[in-house]
Amino acid sequence: MQLAANMNDSPISPIEDILEDARNGKPYILVDAEDRENEGDVIIPAQFATPDQINFMARHARGLICLAMTAERARQLRLPPMAADNRESMGTAFTVSIEAREGVTTGISAADRARTVQVAADPARGADDIVSPGHIFPLV
Repeated sequence: MQLAANMNDSPISPIEDILEDARNGKPYILVDAEDRENEGDVIIPAQFATPDQINFMARHARGLICLAMTAERARQLRLPPMAADNRESMGTAFTVSIEAREGVTTGISAADRARTVQVAADPARGADDIVSPGHIFPLV
C-alpha cells in the first residue's frame, strides 16, 4: 500500500484497482465523506486478515479494529447490538465486541485479533465459536 506524504498529494485509485487489491488480500484505505466522519479506514477482506495486517492497523491507523458483517451473519453468530437505543450521531451499528472462543490467549494481541476475525468470518463457524466481550468490534 502506498501512502502519500501529504494529504493534498493523496492518490485516488480507480475502483478496479481497489477491487483487485481486495481480491488479492491487500489492504486499502477507504475514505468517507466530509459530512460523515471525514476519515480513512484501512480495509482488508476478513478472510485475509493476518497478525501482521492487524498489527499495521493497530499501530498506524490507531483506531478500533472492526469487522464489517451482514445482518444475517450477526444473527448467525447471535450478536446483539452494542446499544439497545443507538443514539450515536452517525448511527454506527456496532454489535457487542467479540473474541474467538479457542486459539487465543488474552485476545488483545495481533495474532489473537486476526484469529477472531477469521473465525467470525468463516461460514463454517457459528455462535458457539465466539464469545463476548472481546477485542474485535463487529459492525452491521
